[in-house]
Amino acid sequence: MPISVLLVDDEPLVRAGLRAILEAQPDIEVAGEAADGAAVVPLVRRLRPDVVAMDVRMPLLDGIEATRAVLRTVETPPKILVVTTFENDEYVYEALRAGADGFLLKRARPAEFVHAVRVIVEGESLLFPAAVRSLAAEYGGGAARATMERAGLTEREAVVLRLMARGLTNAEIAAQLILGTETVKTHVSAVLAKLGVRDRTQAVIAAYESGFVSPA
Repeated sequence: MPISVLLVDDEPLVRAGLRAILEAQPDIEVAGEAADGAAVVPLVRRLRPDVVAMDVRMPLLDGIEATRAVLRTVETPPKILVVTTFENDEYVYEALRAGADGFLLKRARPAEFVHAVRVIVEGESLLFPAAVRSLAAEYGGGAARATMERAGLTEREAVVLRLMARGLTNAEIAAQLILGTETVKTHVSAVLAKLGVRDRTQAVIAAYESGFVSPA
């Protein structure tokens, strides 16, 4: 089955451009479009997309609240990819903290957008370490430090989290640590459980906010 994507952006020209990019791919289809976050939950329930490509700044309901609404009310929520103009934007950071699976800049190349959709469908996060580090430094809170101290990560889990924070996929982590991909997935699941977070994105944010990961 092709990957289905719901496009959410208040600018018709942006939606048209993203639709053209995706519909040129044999394994991706556009399930529908919305011009505001208020329409997202009903459309997700009706269309059941695999991915929502979500703008963050919209007039009635922004992408942050729309992300929260989807994750709170949809039993099996889609992956959420924030598509934004500015990477160092508090809206982007709050969307990631709310549960978005990653973000991409609107100035990205078409191939990067297609790659982003495929990556997050596979359960990976799409983060840019330098940008997340900068966002965490500017907008992050202090609660993550206590959470990290209580987590009790093993040495191997700590290494895996640091590699996740560098933006590596499970396959890349497996190659670097000379482990099987399934073993890496097990470590990632353990990290998420110990930190009490929903996904890789929130684990990486916690790592930066707590100081567990610092600039190289």
